[in-house]
Amino acid sequence: MTLDSPLLLAAGLLVAAALGYATVVLGRRRSTALSAAGLTVAAGRWTRLGVWATIGGVAVLALAMAGPAATVPVPRASGTVILAIDVSNSMGADDIAPTRLAAAQKAARAFVEAQPDSVDIGVVAFERGGLTTARPDADHSLALGAIDRLKVTGGTSLGSAVFASLSAITGKTVSAGRDGAVPDIGYWPSATIVMFSDGQDQGEDVDKAAETAEKAGVHIDTVGIGTTEGTSVTVDGFRLQTALDEDALKSLSQTTGGAYHPVADPGGLEGVASRIDLRLTVSDERLPLAGAFIAVALALLAAGSVLTILRSGRVI
Repeated sequence: MTLDSPLLLAAGLLVAAALGYATVVLGRRRSTALSAAGLTVAAGRWTRLGVWATIGGVAVLALAMAGPAATVPVPRASGTVILAIDVSNSMGADDIAPTRLAAAQKAARAFVEAQPDSVDIGVVAFERGGLTTARPDADHSLALGAIDRLKVTGGTSLGSAVFASLSAITGKTVSAGRDGAVPDIGYWPSATIVMFSDGQDQGEDVDKAAETAEKAGVHIDTVGIGTTEGTSVTVDGFRLQTALDEDALKSLSQTTGGAYHPVADPGGLEGVASRIDLRLTVSDERLPLAGAFIAVALALLAAGSVLTILRSGRVI
């Protein structure tokens, strides 16, 4: 327990001690004077109890005035979350209305709006490459604005998406090494990547990207946007077939200890935000205790006054 004003406590305790001393000394003098006069008056037990209850109330009130507080551990969602959103041409498909990208944007916005200020959120748009469109920040309006500006273009590279997201988390460029080794980017256990994609990967280094995230302690949750039956989409005048690749997204999330969340229809978007588990950290928060001590002090003072009045007919 900590105190805001220890001097107030010291002053209050001195007052309580002075009252206690005066009670004892004056009680003895009164007994001596009565004995000298040949009188014997025994103080009632309840009267003495009332006096000491009142003095105790003064002491507790002094403690309350000193501003006592306790430090308690409070778990809460915190850290960094990167929303990696697929903007490849296949995300323009309409097998989930109105389009896969629009559905991903809706789910991403709902996720952002559900997060507390303790979570820094960034946005990475990816197709064949990844681009950070909003750096991690506690101001979630920046992430919402970046989500609203997304447009479909290009192919898909899940590996590039992961490396771009790790770059946003660490603040430095992270990429696949030419020697085949997994890059060492340090340990980031409070960071999470939430990827919205149809999983139609046309890039490379997906496995290395997943291993890099796993080594860094970064979980990747994937949200599958679309249907496994798929549909066709027009790209540069050509009609191409596209379908949700759940296996690719599941493999990516499982490698890093994350989870896969399928969204095959607009109704499934509503529960995505609540199903994605963020890291829980424990932070010490200050809990004021003055109110509790004031309540105890008032109870003691009231009890002391009542007992004293009832037994002696007067207040101290």
